[in-house]
Amino acid sequence: MKNIGFLSFGHWSDTPHSRTRTASDALLQAIDLAVAAEEAGADGAYFRVHHFARQLGSPFPLLAAVGARTSRIEIGTAVIDMRYENPMYMAEDAGAADLISGGRLQLGISRGSPEQVIDGWRYFGYQPVDGENDADMARKRTEVLLKVLDGEGFAQPNPRPMFANPPGLLRLEPYSEGLRERIWWGASSNGTAVWAAQLGMNLMSSTLKTDEGGGAPFHMQQAAQIRAFREAWSEAGWEREPRVSVSRSIFALTNDTDRAYFGRDGEGTDQIGYIDADTRAIFGRTYAAEPEKLVKQLAEDEAIAEADTLLLTVPNQLGVDYNAHVIQSILTHVAPALGWR
Repeated sequence: MKNIGFLSFGHWSDTPHSRTRTASDALLQAIDLAVAAEEAGADGAYFRVHHFARQLGSPFPLLAAVGARTSRIEIGTAVIDMRYENPMYMAEDAGAADLISGGRLQLGISRGSPEQVIDGWRYFGYQPVDGENDADMARKRTEVLLKVLDGEGFAQPNPRPMFANPPGLLRLEPYSEGLRERIWWGASSNGTAVWAAQLGMNLMSSTLKTDEGGGAPFHMQQAAQIRAFREAWSEAGWEREPRVSVSRSIFALTNDTDRAYFGRDGEGTDQIGYIDADTRAIFGRTYAAEPEKLVKQLAEDEAIAEADTLLLTVPNQLGVDYNAHVIQSILTHVAPALGWR
């Protein structure tokens, strides 16, 4: 059994072939797709966050709206760039969204990827302290967020408050019990996956990672990253079982529309590239084939086998109805044959 959800980047563009022309379209269609995915039997609705881009950029209003419109599926991010975040404000927003959803929030965060503008976090009023870089800044903010989500009081109360306080130091409100255990780290390298395990965060691994495998295929490198994470988790002595997600672009070709959109992607291969001047990365292939062939291909993917959660990256600009069909096709034609359902 695997948790199967979708991951949307929430692109919009005012172009003839896009069914998502505006920011309003992207947001409202994201909510509608989450509802449709829940009705289809999927387990999660996840959203990528990018700033200065025609994509989803402010996750918490969207997460709260999805939580209010659904009743069962997990709702989450994959991922929020911590270089842009105030961890105190974020803890309040996350607590509210989690309470609205009834404790279904799965919050994916990371140090971030290359953005649309140079050092975009500086425009938000943030900069690393001397001797540190933006990655250090993101990880420090993550540690603050995790500490706040523990729910322990830390702020000295006013002796003459406007409203009566409980005794002792005060914590941020609203506080949502259990959210601390539903924080995920989006790790590109094996080292940051180990760091996430040491801090007790679940692991998100996407369709790209730092190339550390000496020429090994993407899925094998990702599987090795997951095993390193789990080993570090065990060594850290955490009592609960961690969760691990991987993202994939998977399309079951079941009709002429599927074949027109994705039929030529069936023999896709991993790609090597650079996500910045110094970081060589490997990008996972797209899977697109008739269901029987797709089952055989996916059965050989070692990282999917290692993970408990699979996030299907969806082409959101093709519209809610088509993306609901993409999700339904995997749940109906592929997942049962692989023992995921």
